Amino acid sequence: MDTGLLVLRLVVGLLVAGHGVQKVSFRLGGNGLAGGTEEFRHDGFRGGRLTALAAGGTQVGAGLFLAAGLLTPAAAMAAMGVMTVASTVKWHNGLWVQNDGYEYPVVLVVVSAALALTGPGRWSADHALGLAPWPWWISVAVIVSGPVSGLLTRLFLHRPAVSEGTARYAQAAD
Repeated sequence: MDTGLLVLRLVVGLLVAGHGVQKVSFRLGGNGLAGGTEEFRHDGFRGGRLTALAAGGTQVGAGLFLAAGLLTPAAAMAAMGVMTVASTVKWHNGLWVQNDGYEYPVVLVVVSAALALTGPGRWSADHALGLAPWPWWISVAVIVSGPVSGLLTRLFLHRPAVSEGTARYAQAAD
């Protein structure tokens, strides 16, 4: 079981971290911070550069902490939050990833929840530091607060859709 958890943490953690690197740099096929900023603007989010930095930084940090099995509940919560936001962005495209749907972000949310429930395993920083196993109530709090934080982020940072006429009026006012 410990080997399986190690493999799962490494693969998922590094994929989440890589996804964040793409948001803020030209590495791993990313479009740099300007590209990440534009992606968030295109998806209807406020905050521009700061939003891209926060999302990318959260993904990098959560992914690396998950991969290491370090502070696993906090890392899982952060990954669940940011990937819940990604799910809401892709919701209108349907489930399947080939249509730019929310399948991939949901898988990452579920795997992060599973890691919060199982713990990182024996081959982890949490175990080496004597932090694991975590109390069950922490896992429950993580599984609830991760997605809720993502939904609240969406609520507060996403602009409501505007009609074409309203958009022209807003541009004229600028």
